[in-house]
Amino acid sequence: MPEALVDVRWFIEGGEDEQMDQDDAVKVMGGVAHVVSTLSSDQQQELIALLGAMAAAETNPARREFLEEFPEGFGLIDDPS
Repeated sequence: MPEALVDVRWFIEGGEDEQMDQDDAVKVMGGVAHVVSTLSSDQQQELIALLGAMAAAETNPARREFLEEFPEGFGLIDDPS
């Protein structure tokens, strides 16, 4: 499941505006946010750990940065600043 959530968000954020209807993109992102928000605290921590492992293994620098920022972007962790 984590890979699918990441891939959906990666696709939407990396897509051109002409490729995807913005209303549809917002709906999909809302769906991803809802799925993440329904996870228990333990599941959220597991997802954060999985995302960290995925980031560590990622060879594409842009995708690695995206994976590192994913937990904060979905409110799984607080903004460190």
